[in-house]
Amino acid sequence: MEPTTRTVHVEQVTIAPIPQAARRGRARALFPIWFGVQIMPLTVVTGVLGTTVYGLSAAWTIVAVAIGNMIGAIFVALHSVQGPRLGVPQMVQSRGQFGLRGSLLVLAVVVLMYVGFLASILVLAASSLQVIFPRLGSTPALIISGAITLLLVVFGYEMIHKVNRLLMPSFAIASIISLAYLLAHGVSNSPAATSGQFTVHGFMGMLSVAAIWQLAYAPYVSDYSRYLPVGVSSSAAFWATYLGSVGGAIPMMVIGALLGQISDGSLKSLNALLPSGVGVFVIAVFFLGAVDACTVNLYGPALCVATTIQTFKTSWLPGAGSRITIAGIVTLLSVYIAAGFSDDFLVSYSNFIQILLYFLIPWSVINLVDYYLIRKADYDVESFFRPDGGIYGHYNAAAVVAYVIGVLVQVPFMSGNLYTGIVARRLDGVDIAWIVGSFVSFAVYYFLLMRRDGPSQSRTHRRPAPESLVLAPHYRPATDTPS
Repeated sequence: MEPTTRTVHVEQVTIAPIPQAARRGRARALFPIWFGVQIMPLTVVTGVLGTTVYGLSAAWTIVAVAIGNMIGAIFVALHSVQGPRLGVPQMVQSRGQFGLRGSLLVLAVVVLMYVGFLASILVLAASSLQVIFPRLGSTPALIISGAITLLLVVFGYEMIHKVNRLLMPSFAIASIISLAYLLAHGVSNSPAATSGQFTVHGFMGMLSVAAIWQLAYAPYVSDYSRYLPVGVSSSAAFWATYLGSVGGAIPMMVIGALLGQISDGSLKSLNALLPSGVGVFVIAVFFLGAVDACTVNLYGPALCVATTIQTFKTSWLPGAGSRITIAGIVTLLSVYIAAGFSDDFLVSYSNFIQILLYFLIPWSVINLVDYYLIRKADYDVESFFRPDGGIYGHYNAAAVVAYVIGVLVQVPFMSGNLYTGIVARRLDGVDIAWIVGSFVSFAVYYFLLMRRDGPSQSRTHRRPAPESLVLAPHYRPATDTPS
């Protein structure tokens, strides 16, 4: 978001609604952040899967990557629109579907996902740093990466946006250089460039991975749009998020696809393929991109953990100190986990993350159906923070039931190294679990809610984010620790 001054202050608001007086910026400010967080080694590694694990040619990998990202980013962009309207973090808004305590079911999954991604990206950030400084040990490289990440999160929302705006030109240049050089020199000169073939299993597997990659950002996006004015164009917010996320992810995955076809797909290989000075620049930019991605994977769980605590301490309004303390603890935990990763464990943990993402798909669908089709963006935001859950209560049975069914129905269709369902085996390992989960979650939630409430009762008929909420009686704004 574009600040009104050059000074970046420590963000004071955590999970409370952003008052109208503090709203500023334009929807176009969303493009740099969702472009920037894609410019990292893990996105490249995702593209490498197509020409290695799935055995596709680079051409078919690129097609699968493009389709998967374009489908998955639709969900992400639709979630991003909610931020300006409601002014609260993404997972706080889930109280409107699941109820005050029902939302904890999804919060637990999201926190696990955040920590898993943060630890994984820290490993790759450290590896990037070691390519530039070969004598640097892995542990110091992890600590440096974690420390820079924590420093950015200390400042919070405005700093994260500002860093992405400043780095966007470098991100774009590094991506273009890598793509151009691989196409002009690496691929054309390599006998392995024509390896790989089309298979339905491989194509659908890569398409699913690309779609799930985008869907994983669904719990993030409103966190970075909630300071925008309530009247900002929904269309502009959608397209800024969509184009940024797709525009960053697809080129990086294409780099991975090409790199995986002519080498082992590592950053060292990319550095070796590029001219010496150019290689150092590209790897340095990818290191900054990894730290950038670590930042959103640290800021998010800090808000989620604060939301979890506030669920049980509803009189507590967490401030900057709480956010920073939680972020520090999560950083230490993630660095510790990352330090214990072996190469095999990293692959296994990536599979575990994929399983966790199956749990996010029903949440995303339920959230979007509720927001766009049932309540039509009309929520009583004050109820999100009531001790009794307000008009949403502690639990919304329709959402909880639809969520559980949406997860369970995917099990036979899941396909991965950790588990392959019976239907997936009959489909030669093709993973369509996320597609099945999406449709079933949609149908069950819509049917249950319409049967219970009917169309006339599905709207709150109350305005979102009242100014008085920030000073609501059940809050203690002066206290920064729960009691």
